Amino acid sequence: MRRGAREAERMRGLARPALRARWCRRLWALPARAAAASPSPPAGASPGSGALNPFDRRLKRKQKNWAALQAEPAKCDYLREEVGGRIADRVFDVARTFPLALDVGSGRGYIAQHLTKETVEKLIQVDIAENALKNAVESEIPTVRVVADEEFLPFKEDTFDLVVSSLSLHWVNDLPKAFKEIHQVLKPDGVFIGAMFGGDTLYELRCSLQLAELEREGGFSPHVSPFTAVADLGHLLARAGFNTLTVDTDEIQVNYPGLFEVMEDLQGMGESNCSWNRKPLLHRETMLAAAAIYQEMYGNGDGSVPATFQIYYMIGWKYHESQAKPAQRGSATVSFGDLAKIEGLLKRGKK
Repeated sequence: MRRGAREAERMRGLARPALRARWCRRLWALPARAAAASPSPPAGASPGSGALNPFDRRLKRKQKNWAALQAEPAKCDYLREEVGGRIADRVFDVARTFPLALDVGSGRGYIAQHLTKETVEKLIQVDIAENALKNAVESEIPTVRVVADEEFLPFKEDTFDLVVSSLSLHWVNDLPKAFKEIHQVLKPDGVFIGAMFGGDTLYELRCSLQLAELEREGGFSPHVSPFTAVADLGHLLARAGFNTLTVDTDEIQVNYPGLFEVMEDLQGMGESNCSWNRKPLLHRETMLAAAAIYQEMYGNGDGSVPATFQIYYMIGWKYHESQAKPAQRGSATVSFGDLAKIEGLLKRGKK
């Protein structure tokens, strides 16, 4: 079954709010902008937190553990399952069997449930939240689960044939280091296939909260975590040592009854903000104003409101001498100037 048909089949079977995917897939250039310094943590932050550590990883672990212990954790898994299925589609597109694979930030196993043992013979799942691993969805692939941080993978060099990651790496403090860790544990000619949230994710929620705070409190604080720019992503992968890179993006739009349901589901996904500079509380009047602004600016005709999730997909290979190499400079036998003559030559050949 081709990728498009598999995606259409999954889209019809989603149980939570219907997903509307707006595809804008394209290959992005690799030059990157300099990364902006992140704000410092508040007083009393843990040692090592600072401008280069924008996220409270201990809080993120608590959030994910709490979400995994809810009575119906699958209720809010619709987005993770959808993206996990799209990662699995990209794995199927690689025409080979992977003896040993690693899922970084696996959560409850959103990728594994879409894979088959004919494609992946053995899988190791790694996540920072032990409750997510304990409540993982069963799959047909023999699986080992390990509690570990995505930035500090406890595996030897050249161990895995495949590394996958879905909607986890946007929470790491040191993304370049995480990419280098993934590259290190891959075998030569191994492939990394991942997905993470992009910069336009939840722009409706971000704008509504900012406008409400400006109106009610005279200023605003960040309530949506910062995301990596797509132009930086390709550059970071290349710096980590990956080659034959592919970075593309699409958007998934989910409709909700209102702003409060958006925030409730984000909490159920374990995706609440964990930035050090987050504002701990929002006033009731500010929240009500934000809900009204959200509905007025972005509301649909049926009374629902959209939430947009931008997803970056990335594929990178670890170098091996058997991989295709670019031809040497100056070795071409045909000039680009001759391309204009091709049509004439084809017509002459038909005669």
